[in-house]
Amino acid sequence: MRPILFAAASFLIASIAAGQQPPNTQQPAKTQQPPKTWIDADTGHRVIRISEEPNSASLYFNVNAYTPDGREMVYSTPDGISVVDLSNFKTRSVVTGRVRIVQAGRKNQTVYYIKNEDHSLYVTNVDSGATRKIGALPPRAGIDTINADETLGAGAYVVGQGLDYGNTTGPQMHPLDQPANKGEMMERTLAAHLPRVLYIMNLETGEQKIILHSTDWLNHLLFSPTDPTLLMYCHEGPWQKVDRIWTIRTDGTQNTLIHKRSMEMEIAGHEFWSPNGKTIWYDWQTPKGEDFWLAGYGVDNHERTAYHMQRNEWSIHFNVTRDGTLFCGDGGDPGQVAHAPDGEWIYLFHPQLIKNTGIEDPSFIRPGVFHAEKLVNMSKHHYHLEPNVSFTPDQKWVIFRSNMFGPSYVFAVEVAKTPETADRTSRER
Repeated sequence: MRPILFAAASFLIASIAAGQQPPNTQQPAKTQQPPKTWIDADTGHRVIRISEEPNSASLYFNVNAYTPDGREMVYSTPDGISVVDLSNFKTRSVVTGRVRIVQAGRKNQTVYYIKNEDHSLYVTNVDSGATRKIGALPPRAGIDTINADETLGAGAYVVGQGLDYGNTTGPQMHPLDQPANKGEMMERTLAAHLPRVLYIMNLETGEQKIILHSTDWLNHLLFSPTDPTLLMYCHEGPWQKVDRIWTIRTDGTQNTLIHKRSMEMEIAGHEFWSPNGKTIWYDWQTPKGEDFWLAGYGVDNHERTAYHMQRNEWSIHFNVTRDGTLFCGDGGDPGQVAHAPDGEWIYLFHPQLIKNTGIEDPSFIRPGVFHAEKLVNMSKHHYHLEPNVSFTPDQKWVIFRSNMFGPSYVFAVEVAKTPETADRTSRER
C-alpha cells in the first residue's frame, strides 16, 4: 500500500466519531461466514469473493497481477502466493512461505517475489511451479517492479546507516493496513534528505547497477508495461510539498518531471500506466481537497487530458481498462483528503471529453468529465485497508480487496449488471 497524504488512524477515528451507519444491503453481518457471491442491493451488480483465506489480498492497484495470457491473477495469502483462474474463479497455491509479491510477469507465466528468510529475489512459473533464485538484495532494499520483457528489476534504498523512516520494502508490504503514524513518518522522512539511490537488477545474472543518486525520498517505482527501458518513480512525501511524478531511462538518462505544479497546494499522485504504456494517469487536485481530476500525460506526444469528478466520486486509487474506454475507483471515507460525505463505493467511470468550441492549442489540457456508476456499497469496509481496484484483462470484472466481513479477502464485482437487475433498473427509470 502506498501513502495517501496523512495518518490512517485519523481517518478511522473520524469515521467512528461521525457515527456512520451503513445503508441496508443484502450482505450478512461480519460474524457470519463471508458469502461466495451476492447481488449488491444498492447497485444491482454481482460480487464474488475470490479468496478463501482470511487476511488474503489482491495486489496494489498499479502492480501487475495478471499473467500474459490474461487467464490468471496472483494474490497474496498469509501462507504465500495463490493464483486464481479468472474463467471459473478456482484458486490454488503456487508459493508457500513468508514472501512479498513484486508482480506477475508480463512476458512469461511467472510471479516475482522476495523471500523474507534470505532477503532475495525469486521467480516461479505459476503453471509448472519451477522456481529460480535470482539473487540477494542490498540491505534494506527491495525490488519494486519488473520490466516488460522480464530482463530487469528496479528498486531503491538508503545509502549507509541513516534511519529510513519511509522504507516500505515495496508496494505489497505487510501488514496490509496503513500505519497509524503515517503523516508524521512522511514529514520526518521528507525532511531527513538521506542519500538514496535507484538501482536496477539483471534478472538473469543478479548483477546490480545504480542509475540515480538523490537526497529526495524515492518511492513507487513502476516500469512501463510496454517499454522495457522506461521506469516511472516518485519523489515521495506530503504531496503538496513535492514534485512527485518522474520517469527515467534504465541507463540513467532522461530523468524527467511529468507534472509541474502551477498552483499553491496543488497535488498530483497515485500515478499509474495505461496498459498500452502510452499514458501516465494520476490523481490531480486543484487545490488539495477542493477540486478533483484524473489527469493523463501522453508519454510520446506530451498531450494532457483531465477528467473532472464530484467530491463523492474521488477515489484513493483509480484504474483503466486495456482499451481505455472505462475507468474505476475505490472511493474513500469522510476522513480522506476529499472529506466526501458519501464516497464509500467501488465506482465505474464512463469518461467523456468536452467538445472544443473555442480556441485550439496543442499545449492546452483536454478537459472531460467522469460519469460515475456505483458498483459496490463499501460502507461496511474500513478504509485503513485500501481497496486497490483493477480491471481483469477481459474488462468484465473489477478486482478489489476488502475487510467488510472482518478479515481482508479478495473480491470481484461484475462490470455489467445481471439481466434481472438491469431489467429492474430500466423499469424503475
